[in-house]
Amino acid sequence: MALDGVRIEQDRLWQSLMAMAKIGATPNGGVARLALTDLDRQARDLFVRWCREAGCELRIDRMGNIFARRAGLNSDLPPVMTGSHLDTQPLGGKFDGIYGVLAGLEVVRTLNAARIDTLAPIDVAV
Repeated sequence: MALDGVRIEQDRLWQSLMAMAKIGATPNGGVARLALTDLDRQARDLFVRWCREAGCELRIDRMGNIFARRAGLNSDLPPVMTGSHLDTQPLGGKFDGIYGVLAGLEVVRTLNAARIDTLAPIDVAV
């Protein structure tokens, strides 16, 4: 399948990164969004909302890991997975962990916009 002309929307990815960076923003431009805090919950809620808007099926396991699935043509195939974490180190940067998560979500959004079906499902994991 040729994907000529299919590109991620850099501005949309940047806006998502900057929206997430507001959650736990520090005065010097960093982010402090520690795991299991209210700020972590806010970030998870925002990510879940964006995934639902992208048409993903969500699953959250007993440990709190989030799996946002974009269906594939063959649901029996193992998913292609991407992701990382939403929380940060105590004085992490704006892209600590979150870039891996939101880059995966941007791939899903791009495939949706281009109306491209994938054979296997795609999971964005947190």
